[in-house]
Amino acid sequence: MNWFLWSLLSALFAGATAVLAKVGVKDINSNLATAIRTAVIFVFALLIAMFTNTHPLSDIPRRTWIFLVLSGLATGLSWLCYFRALQLGEASRVAPVDKLSVIVAIALAAIFLHESLTWHHWVGGLFIFSGALVLAFK
Repeated sequence: MNWFLWSLLSALFAGATAVLAKVGVKDINSNLATAIRTAVIFVFALLIAMFTNTHPLSDIPRRTWIFLVLSGLATGLSWLCYFRALQLGEASRVAPVDKLSVIVAIALAAIFLHESLTWHHWVGGLFIFSGALVLAFK
């Protein structure tokens, strides 16, 4: 499978995540819900890594560790905010606003990774932004 099919699967599972998380966060503190979800993901990812061809931890460069740890911290902060937003708002409104992360990723990729932005990025970003606003403020 190519990157596009994997991306579609990611979107499918992320969409299901919003609905499942909304139900799961209903009767408990959003931070505890995030911790439970994180523990499940940790065990799941660990099992996948153990049963696939992975690098020994000693072979992973320090720079890679730093950026993966920073990515993990950003993910954790995102999830804490996301679960709190789900607890307070409707999943059908929270999820589109959360997807504004696409625009942030495009901007950061251009600034830090020197990826070039085409008119496709600008138009697509405008549609994502517009769609998030329309769905957030019904």
